[in-house]
Amino acid sequence: MSGPLLIALAAALWALDGVVRRGLYHLPPVTIVFYEHLIGSLILLPIVVRTLKQEKFTQKLLLTALVVALFGGLLGTLFITTALMKVNYISFSVIFLIQKIQPLFAIASAGFLLGERINKNYLRWAMLAIVAVFFVTFPNGNVNLDTGPGTLVAALYALGAAACWGLGTTLSKLLLNQVKSSTSATILRFYLSTILAYVAIFILGSSSSLDSLVGKDFIALLYIALSTGLLAMIIYYKGLKKTQAKVATIMEMTLPLLAVFVDMVLYKNFLATSQYLAALALMYAMYRISQLNKT
Repeated sequence: MSGPLLIALAAALWALDGVVRRGLYHLPPVTIVFYEHLIGSLILLPIVVRTLKQEKFTQKLLLTALVVALFGGLLGTLFITTALMKVNYISFSVIFLIQKIQPLFAIASAGFLLGERINKNYLRWAMLAIVAVFFVTFPNGNVNLDTGPGTLVAALYALGAAACWGLGTTLSKLLLNQVKSSTSATILRFYLSTILAYVAIFILGSSSSLDSLVGKDFIALLYIALSTGLLAMIIYYKGLKKTQAKVATIMEMTLPLLAVFVDMVLYKNFLATSQYLAALALMYAMYRISQLNKT
């Protein structure tokens, strides 16, 4: 399977992530982030030594992995989880729209850090994809942010997630360029993110929540770690290994597209005509972007 398609598959798994996270609203977001990375790290444990023995660790590699874990692992996940918990103040669709402007951050950082050139063809299809995401998320383009006093705070958290994951896409590509296998990058990201999240729990004063989980919480966290966490990240890194960062970030727009359909099936919220048309435009733009990756 090609790189862009693997990235789209990973994003499809992430589309279910928001529903599960919202069910853990009684836990501090940082606790959720810690446990999902801890479970993933434990699953990876049998292959850690064998995989990392193949790598030549340098100060540059460790620093890159640490920054990836900080932005892509801890902060990005923490911000989007916090935004999703504020469901009373901001709608599910607004969160995903704001979060998916991450291409703006990824494109800028890819040009600065990786030297990826931005041509007119890419800009044309990228703009179509971004506009299509807007209309997929909001029927007829109508945005209603009048949902309570917490709207601005929730929106800023979603914006923070977009910035962290946009930068994280580029930094992950930088990390993959320094390791021999995508599995090594996955291991480094999960283990370092676990450590950073554990430290953050105490900094944010949420240590009492570490032993407050019940049975259904563990089931939900295990699901997040196995599907939208570890499995999606393995698939994502395998795809990103052979895909330019600027292409990868557009393919990730599968997330809001499928989120609309999940919303329709689970919550019986059916799409408006404008959303169906925008969904077709988005899929076409993603296809054209994936073709650019071949050249």
